[in-house]
Formats: sequence, C-alpha cells, structure tokens
Amino acid sequence: MLLRTAVLERIVRGEITLVFRRWRRPTVRTGGTLRTAVGMLRIRDVAMVDDADVSDADAAAAGYDSRAALLAEHPAREGRRLYRVGVEFVGADPRIALREQDELSDADVEGLLRRLRRLDAGSAEGPWTLRVLAAIEAQPGVVSTTLAERLGCERAWLKPQVRKLKNLGLTVSLRVGYELSPRGRVVLGHLRARPTEQR
Repeated sequence: MLLRTAVLERIVRGEITLVFRRWRRPTVRTGGTLRTAVGMLRIRDVAMVDDADVSDADAAAAGYDSRAALLAEHPAREGRRLYRVGVEFVGADPRIALREQDELSDADVEGLLRRLRRLDAGSAEGPWTLRVLAAIEAQPGVVSTTLAERLGCERAWLKPQVRKLKNLGLTVSLRVGYELSPRGRVVLGHLRARPTEQR
C-alpha cells in the first residue's frame, strides 16, 4: 500500500487515522505493520465496506473535506471492493538504528555471516552478497542501472537483493543509488577476511 508523503506526514501527526483503497484483495492485514518513508505504521484494522456506509466522519479521519471528495478519489472499479484501513504511526524504521550499530560482538558477526550465507545459498545466481556489497562500496550513490551493469546482472534482479541487505542494516538507500552503512562496512570487512565461506 503506497501512501503519498503528505498523507504520511499527517498520519505521523495523528491527523489521518484511516486510509481507503479499492482492491481485489487487501495488500495489508489487521495487526500488521507497514514500512514507509517516514517510519513504521501499524495496521489497526482492515474492513471491506460499501460506498453507502462511508460516513463524513470516515472522510474526515482519512483527510478529506467530505464523503463525496473521498469517493470521487476512489471511484468504483469492476472487480474491486472498497476497503477501510485503520492506521497509526508507531515509530522510526528500526533499520535506521540498526545500520548505525557497527560495534558487533563475535556472535553478532557470526549471525550476520550465517544469514548472508543463506541468502547466497538460496540464489539461483550463485553467491552474490560479497559482490554486491563490494560494488556498493566502490560506487556509492550511482543509479541502480549503472551498478547492475558493473555487476553484470539485471537491474530487476539487483534491487530486491539490495533490499535484503538493507533489511539487515547493511546498506542505505540514497536519493540516487546506495551506500554501505557503518554496520555494512564492518560486515564487508569480515566477508573479505573469510571469502571461501561465501562460495
């Protein structure tokens, strides 16, 4: 579920507590979380509703001046139902704090290397984590297309792999391209010291 920055900022301030979407099936679930550009949102509830059941209070909670304005922005579409999603801001993206943690214990390092080995083992392309981290270190802030060319892979393959590294706190997404986090630089050093383990 994508949300505009202006909407996200109002959710953070508590001005918006509902979001409406037309879906074939929900892309979020009650009790789940959603990682966004401003931090983490909790999905309080997800309910399918009829247009006639949308109230002016619902519209106000979703940031609209009126029920009519809300429904005009979410017109009926064949095969799609209207869903009301309760949302609340719960805090910063935990990956932000994680990527700054560069004082790692031996157990921390072993745990991260184990997870990277699993990523390598599960890839049809073969071991990739060391190569991708090294390429990001060598070329921070370049567009993903250029990075993919350097690695000899498709951009469509590269982006989800970098996302996996980001989830471990090893990379940072910039306005253009990526860079290694402090944590990522430490882990890359350990990978280079033990390259045979990544094969």
